[in-house]
Order: sequence, then C-alpha cells, then structure tokens
Amino acid sequence: MFDVIIIGGGAAGFFTAIQIAEQNSDLKVAILERGKTVLAKVKVSGGGRCNVTHAEFNPADLVLNYPRGEKELLGPFHTFCTGDTMAFFEERGVPLKIEEDGRIFPQSDSSQSIIDCFINETERLGIKVMKLCPVSNISYAVTDNPDLGFLVTTPKKEFQTKKVVVATGSNPKIWNLLEGLGHTIIPPVPSLFTFNIKDSRITDIPGVSTTARVTVFASKSNTTELSSKIKTAVRKKPLLEAEGPLLITHWGMSGPAILKLSAWGATLLHSKNYQFVVQVNWLPDMVPGAVLEYLSSVKETDPKKTILRTKILDIPRRLWVNLVKAADIDETVKWAGATKTQLQNLADQLTESEFSVNGKSTFKEEFVTAGGIDLKEVNFKTYESKIAKNLYFAGEVINVDAITGGFNFQNAWTGGFMAAQAISKLG
Repeated sequence: MFDVIIIGGGAAGFFTAIQIAEQNSDLKVAILERGKTVLAKVKVSGGGRCNVTHAEFNPADLVLNYPRGEKELLGPFHTFCTGDTMAFFEERGVPLKIEEDGRIFPQSDSSQSIIDCFINETERLGIKVMKLCPVSNISYAVTDNPDLGFLVTTPKKEFQTKKVVVATGSNPKIWNLLEGLGHTIIPPVPSLFTFNIKDSRITDIPGVSTTARVTVFASKSNTTELSSKIKTAVRKKPLLEAEGPLLITHWGMSGPAILKLSAWGATLLHSKNYQFVVQVNWLPDMVPGAVLEYLSSVKETDPKKTILRTKILDIPRRLWVNLVKAADIDETVKWAGATKTQLQNLADQLTESEFSVNGKSTFKEEFVTAGGIDLKEVNFKTYESKIAKNLYFAGEVINVDAITGGFNFQNAWTGGFMAAQAISKLG
C-alpha cells in the first residue's frame, strides 16, 4: 500500500516523487520503472551533459518555445519556472552554468551529476524505487468509488495506492491504459528531427554552418534535385518559416532553424510523409531584388575578378562556390563576362534555393514526440486528470513538447512540481 505511485522512472517521475516527499513527509511514495535502469534519457540528454533548462525567466516568453502547450503552460510557469529549477539543483549541490545560447547545464558538464542528485534525494527521502516493474493495468480499487484509490498491476505484484502520477513520456502501452480510463490520446508523431536532402549543392560540404531563413512549401517539385536553375513549381503560400543557424550535414540539413520547423510542423510534415520542398534564403537580411542589384554593382566595380573566387557576401566560402556553380557560372567566368541570366540565377540561388526533402533523421538522442493526453483533459492548476479522479500527469505523457534547448525538461520539472503541490496538500 502506497499513498502515491509514480509510473515512470525518468526525469519527470523522479522530480515529482522528490517534490511530493519533500512537501509532505507523511506520504509513502514509490516509483515503478519498466526498465532495468532509471533516468536513462537523462543520461544521454544534451550530448551526455543534460541540458536541464533554458535561461528564459519570463513565463510569457518561455511558453513561446512550446508548439503544443503554449497557452496551457503560462499559468504553471508563473508557479514554477526556470529560476526555481536552478535553485532546486544548486541547493542540492549541483552548480549550474548558463551558456551563450541560453542553455543551462551542470558545471560538471556531466548528466551523471543530475542522476546522482535524484538518486541521493530518493534515498534520503525514503522513496521506494522499483526497477523491471512494467505496469500492465491501472484500475480503481472499487469501480464506482475513485476515492478508494487505484490498483496498479505489474508482473511482480499488484499495488494499491491512493493516487497515481503517470510520468512515462511517449509510451503507447500506457496511453492505451489511459484510454481505458476514458482519456483521449492525440496520436504521437516525431518532433525535433533533421531533414534528409540529397543535392549537389550541399553533399560535399557537411559541417558548414550559417544563418538562413528556411520556408516550407506544400508541393514537391517534379525534379528530385534542383541544382542548375531555380524552378518555379513552388510558389504557393508558405506553410512554415523559421530563421536561425542552419547546419549542413552528411544527410541533409540540421541546426536550430530546421529543428524549429520540425517541432512546429511535427503533425503537418508527418501528414506529408516527410516529402516536401524547402526554400532557403542564405542571406536572410537581404531581399532578392537587393541582392541582384548588389551583384550587378560588383560587375561594375570588380570586372576582372573571377566570380567563383571572389566571395563578396557573408556566407561560407564552400557554400558560395557551390551556389555559383549551381547558377551555371563556370569557374573561369569573370564578373565582366557574367550575363544578366547568370546574375539572376546567382541571386536566386542565394535567396531562393529550393531543396527537395525526402525523409527525416532523429536529432542526436532527442526522442521527442508531439502527441499524448489531450490537453483539454488536464487541469493545469494541479496536473490532475479531468477524466479520472486522483490520476495526475507529468512530462511528455501529455500533448506538450518543445524545441531543443532545455525546454522539454522544464516542462517536466514544472508539471512534476504542480502535481506534487496538489497531492501533498490533499495528503
């Protein structure tokens, strides 16, 4: 018999359990983990460094990083936000640091610091942690009286508990059990992924990074590769747009600009089976017309220089060379010999390069999904289910997800705190 059972031994589960035990030491708390290890995702997150949160301390700005959950998280973030997360870890002997891009890591640069903190706290607070304990059923002890608590069934034994917190992340088996309790599940689709692109303009320059504006269009070009001239097949209203660092990889494109599109477009891009066209402006601070005028002026001021060897704009040299070639400009052509068509082609390549996307790849170890418990069925003042009394949620089991940068962990910490606050008060 437990007062509270937490299903899921990950970040959200451990944090919730610790908060409950700290806020009400009379409660007997247990964590059930299906695997043989706990906090496995914490271990690999942030490249093994664990990006615990992000240095955005204003709730109104913080919620803008959540494609799903923006409206719902505003209130909870006013209760438990980034500063509270930092205080939690630092008060427990885990000093943190803020990096230039706003990501926050332990000073040790090791996720083990976070894992050790959680393990130590559960031991100190007397929280029972049971591994290899997958949950096969959740039901009320007495069907018509939810006040008498739950029966949680595992292969080892059946547990009785007053309250249940589900913190299993994206777990289809648990979602099926929650459907059995009356919940609606938004079908999960991948979020935070990179774009697979095979195109001669980028295949030989992996590692090149630059700031760009990337736009997603609905229709796919008839050609598999758009290399020589800009096609006009895609001229419809853009579906998605993002600006930021773009990284060329061995398999296509990645970086913050692409990851933003993958997060905000998770459902849309899934519906297109990850077959679509992106248009890239490698000069996001310039408009196409202005670029053409600038190229024409260079033709007048530096007529004897070779176009391929005179990178006149702030983009990586290897990218410049490939775009010049894609504009049908031979390596021997000088500015004086460039035709109007060639200059127009080059301006188009610089500001309206189109690439066919054919599939996706997981971004590092970030297995993030959009989908889960319908947000309309969650009370965000307590994180209790509106459908099943005494059932609470924390983390990605609900339909909340964020862009990369520590925001998904912040959702876990905040949800865990809110659920713990409600549970500890009720006792």
